[in-house]
Amino acid sequence: MAGTDNGVDTKVDTRKSGTEDLAGLEAGLDALDSVQVRRTSLRETLVRKVLPPVTAVALVLAVWQVLVWAEIVPAYKLPSPSEVWGEVRDAWLKGTLLDYIWTSVSRGLLGFLLALAIGTPLGLLVARVRFVRAAIGPILSGLQSLPSVAWVPPAVLWLGLNNSMMYAVILLGAVPSIANGLVAGIDQIPPLFLRAGRTLGATGLREARHVVMPAALPGYLAGLKQGWAFSWRSLMAAEIIASSPDLGVGLGQLLENGRNNSSMSQVFLAIFLILLVGIAIDLLIFSPLERRVLRGRGLLVSR
Repeated sequence: MAGTDNGVDTKVDTRKSGTEDLAGLEAGLDALDSVQVRRTSLRETLVRKVLPPVTAVALVLAVWQVLVWAEIVPAYKLPSPSEVWGEVRDAWLKGTLLDYIWTSVSRGLLGFLLALAIGTPLGLLVARVRFVRAAIGPILSGLQSLPSVAWVPPAVLWLGLNNSMMYAVILLGAVPSIANGLVAGIDQIPPLFLRAGRTLGATGLREARHVVMPAALPGYLAGLKQGWAFSWRSLMAAEIIASSPDLGVGLGQLLENGRNNSSMSQVFLAIFLILLVGIAIDLLIFSPLERRVLRGRGLLVSR
């Protein structure tokens, strides 16, 4: 009799446990469905994204002005914010401010696009062909760690003082970063994705387009951001070292002119413009791309 009672209890407990598991699963699915995707209000955007950097900039300017008033260093070494602003105003009134920016930005973007066109297929080749990876992989890693400024003297000797030299320095600095970023993204693809793609008939270029590149997109995007950083730094190094009237005056050359003229206000102007361009490219191009990728993978809830 006792054995019969135990059997009945076991069946009841099993049914009860199954019911509870099903209820828990339904509750979990309901919780997923209840996640609301909403657009961020203007006030919330201003408070979370605009106010912190504005506060940081204001704090830096305040500390800078205090150091000038305290005369910690001579005035010719540390100009006041108003003196730097005077340089901005003079360059704007002369019509040269936008020319400085456009000269460097146009070179940097074109060089980056060339590096993108070369680094992407190179990264695919290195990631997918073992022999090429064994032969070129270590070289790409070494080139990525090599300072970009080291390429300026040989580029000048090979190509002369012209835009081709600038683009060569950019390519040598950016291509390894883009290729290595894509290789890292491909290495992180789950093998199941590749097997599923082959089962559905995705091979060769079709596999690269529809399976490999979408799955490797986060690592590839990180490589693109680093590639742009290397492109911009390489260009600034080339413009500082190689100067010629035929090249025009970019931001790097503006920085060098300030040093030659012992004008720290002009030096600070060039530094701030270089920093401003880097921030603007990130906010206008790479941050929206990153948000789109994260949203497409369900990793970014709010818009």
